[in-house]
Amino acid sequence: MSHGEPANSERDEPQQWQSGSGEFELGTDGPAVILVGIDDTVTSLRAAAYAAGLARRQHARIVAVYVSPTTVAIGAAGAAVMVAEAEAHDELAKDLRARFEEGIADRGISGTFVVAYGDPYREIKRIADETRADAIVVGASKQAGHRFVGSLAVRLVRAGKWPVTVVP
Repeated sequence: MSHGEPANSERDEPQQWQSGSGEFELGTDGPAVILVGIDDTVTSLRAAAYAAGLARRQHARIVAVYVSPTTVAIGAAGAAVMVAEAEAHDELAKDLRARFEEGIADRGISGTFVVAYGDPYREIKRIADETRADAIVVGASKQAGHRFVGSLAVRLVRAGKWPVTVVP
């Protein structure tokens, strides 16, 4: 103790931040659970590599989430297109799972691969809440429309529940 700092017991810390309160604590010394959103884009694969390195250094568990988008189709031709898209997404998920499992095994990292269906923002947010993620890592969006509407990363940052790292 120096320069007039109060002793630990004298600090005005909220009760839920004090050790032993029994409540889930966000923002510990380092993340215990890191969620990474992945798909087949270069930026998301870089995000996965970054998250794996962070998990290895922090001795954290990694949760990789692939969100298969849902499409709306009309008519018989639309149904055939939906089936073909679903098969392509299932094959991509299978490939990503195999690459993820191989990557974490090589690095000695604990991890889980999750496939979800729907809106990536809603699904990543839901899974982050369910897994009590301490941090989220995503790849930067390269889509031009996101400059106007907002990317997944911007939406996650605005949710304000986790530190979000955006990997270029």
